Amino acid sequence: MTTDEKLQRFFTICMEDARAKSNRIFDDYAAALTNDLEEHKADARRQAQMQLQGEREKIQREMNKELAIEQMNLKRSFSLHHNELKEKLFIEVKNLLDNFMETPKYHSLLDSYIKSAKKFAGTDELIFYMDPVDSGHVNQLAYLNNVNIQISEYSFGGGIRAVIPSRNILIDHSFDNKFNEAKRTFQFEIGGASNG
Repeated sequence: MTTDEKLQRFFTICMEDARAKSNRIFDDYAAALTNDLEEHKADARRQAQMQLQGEREKIQREMNKELAIEQMNLKRSFSLHHNELKEKLFIEVKNLLDNFMETPKYHSLLDSYIKSAKKFAGTDELIFYMDPVDSGHVNQLAYLNNVNIQISEYSFGGGIRAVIPSRNILIDHSFDNKFNEAKRTFQFEIGGASNG
């Protein structure tokens, strides 16, 4: 083997070795870059997921806030309509009550209140009071029930009040009291039924 052949062979071996080293370095570098790229992609995906989750939570909070505001507006509107309807209803009830006070049934009701109070009081002294608007009923009811009935100094909307002084008891069958209590406790029920 000649020197040129030896040199050529040495050159070929060196070149193959350099190419192999170069290929290994290139493959290692490509693998490192691929690994870095995958890590970068995974990190970008994590950040995108976190940002997406943050945006979802932000949107959910905003939706909850808007929903709460809308619910408050609906409750306010419902309450306003409820109160308007309640006022209309009790105006009608008051008119019906006023009309009822002009009927013979009202006189019978006053009579039943007196009898009930007398039964409750037993032998204790009992003082009856009637509303000034009912002064036309006083004489007949006092006579029929053998009781003393006084006209009240102030109006209580009809009905009767009775006092048992010895027991400090007030028997209150005044219409204003019952009307105001009914109005205070009245609530519409779902389905159109009402209580009170």
